Amino acid sequence: MEIAVESMASGVGMRKNQTLICAPLMADTVDQVVNLMHKSKATGADIVEIRLDHLKSFDPHSDVEKLIKECPLPTLFTYRPIWEGGQYDGDENTRFNALQLCMKLGADHIDIELKAANEFNKFLNGDKPEKCKVIVSSHNYDSTPSSEELGNLVARIQTAGADIVKFATTAVDITDVARVFQITVHCQVPIIAMVMGERGLMSRILCPKFGGYLTFGTLEAGKVSAPGQPTIEQLLNLYNFRLIDSDTKVFGIIGKPVSHSKSPKLYNRAFREDGFNGVFLHLLVDDLPKFFDTYSSPDFSGFSCTIPHKEVALSRCDEVDPVAKSIGAVNCVIRRPNDGKLFGCNTDYIGAISAIEDGLRENGASGPVSPLAGKLFVVIGAGGAGKALAYGAKEKGARVVIANRTYERAKELADIIGGQALSLADLESFHPESGMILANTTSIGMQPKIEETPVPKEALRHYELVFDAVYTPKITRLLGEAQEVGAKIVTGVEMFIGQAYEQYERFTGLPAPKQLFKEIMGDH
Repeated sequence: MEIAVESMASGVGMRKNQTLICAPLMADTVDQVVNLMHKSKATGADIVEIRLDHLKSFDPHSDVEKLIKECPLPTLFTYRPIWEGGQYDGDENTRFNALQLCMKLGADHIDIELKAANEFNKFLNGDKPEKCKVIVSSHNYDSTPSSEELGNLVARIQTAGADIVKFATTAVDITDVARVFQITVHCQVPIIAMVMGERGLMSRILCPKFGGYLTFGTLEAGKVSAPGQPTIEQLLNLYNFRLIDSDTKVFGIIGKPVSHSKSPKLYNRAFREDGFNGVFLHLLVDDLPKFFDTYSSPDFSGFSCTIPHKEVALSRCDEVDPVAKSIGAVNCVIRRPNDGKLFGCNTDYIGAISAIEDGLRENGASGPVSPLAGKLFVVIGAGGAGKALAYGAKEKGARVVIANRTYERAKELADIIGGQALSLADLESFHPESGMILANTTSIGMQPKIEETPVPKEALRHYELVFDAVYTPKITRLLGEAQEVGAKIVTGVEMFIGQAYEQYERFTGLPAPKQLFKEIMGDH
């Protein structure tokens, strides 16, 4: 049975793939499930998964008929037992009877676990309605097996009578997802292949690229049937799911942590408006060299790099822009289409320094030279972003001071740049002059630890301008307290937008939509 897929207006207005978005429905009562069915259709789902094991009371004969009759979308019935991660704790005969009833009453799909499939087939004894497709599923909540083991698993699922193969594994590392893509693209029957957890998110978004039958999208954030599921709204409007096809180029923000990043919001909206066939993802990466080695195909075309990978990224690039080499960090990596080599550059310092200069000009600075010239510029942090700002400030004629939790790292960077080094604790009493500039490049004060600040409020009185590279929240405790003592503040949002301009142009070959970027981040 083919499910008719109509062109969806939600989010993008057109559709370039046949991969379905399935909303898992978990509720206490049948009436609540029916309500969620209509909500799923309105939100943009193509199909609903009805989790019978979550119902607090369930009478198969009256309830299944009602669920099928009142559902405005194609159905998938799942009655998941405890031993496969579900809620059902009864005997198998009762469960099989309920699933058989679903088939007879017109369910479009039912899901049966691989461990129970042979028993279920014996129970059915060949009595299977043509309309109903049987999904045989396997779930691994610990890891993702080797390619060979996954291939054998798919073969076992097919042998167990599956019309549609389904397996879900768990990502220990983001590179685990590559093996699942490999299996998906070569599978000869319809396949649902998901990798659970935050490191597996890419599997849920890119399944149309590799030919997956469906992906799961939830109605509400956090109300998931398996770890790592995005919402339907995110799939449609954040990731442009309907526009992903086999030719879509993959970009992403590499970091740890990374889920806070607004980069996907910025780039995906711009890709959509420019008609550029790309998708930009959150990529939670533990081991950067392993990531680059695994995702070496030209389709994985470019990456933004954030904490803690900016310095390692530089060492893994085949060619590095001279400015990035001087800074010792890259925040943008492009895979060259002709030879697959990695090119690294740094757009952090342009974004941050421009935003700080604009802030000083708004404060009354004028003239042909940079308003940073001659200023004492204190950088907190000696990582990739710290190096970028120190380099940029030095280039503009500022006198640079590096403050870091570990003095040795501050000294190392200060010696390279030609500046002074302090430990972070020293900043409290450091005020050789007034009118200084302070730039925080660490993650201190970032969500969820928004009560943290790198510098006590009293010490901020000596600064004319305070900048914070953290942009979640937009006004950090550091910026809030700086404002209270009368300093001009520049938020990480301004740096974020500034550094994104050049990256977008390098990713796409198109001019950066500067006004659009400002609009998108305006409500942040």
